[in-house]
Amino acid sequence: MDEKRTSPRHRVLKAGTIEFHGGGIDCMVRNLSAAGAALDVTSPVGIPAHFTLFTDGSPHHCHVIWRKEKRIGVAFD
Repeated sequence: MDEKRTSPRHRVLKAGTIEFHGGGIDCMVRNLSAAGAALDVTSPVGIPAHFTLFTDGSPHHCHVIWRKEKRIGVAFD
C-alpha cells in the first residue's frame, strides 16, 4: 500500500477534545503529525466535517478526511 500522507505520523496516546458549536467531545489522539491525526472516539456520528481539536492546551483547526467505526482521520487546516 502506498503512503499518501505528506508527513510521517508518530504514535501517541494523548487525551484531546473535539470542540464544535459550543460543545465538546472527549477523544484520544492515537497518532499525530504536523499535517493531521487519527482520533479514537466513542462514535463518529454527529461530529461535523470541520471542528477544533484541543490537545496539550493547543487548538488545531481540522477537517475530517475519513471515518471508521470508532476512529476518524483529520487534516489540520
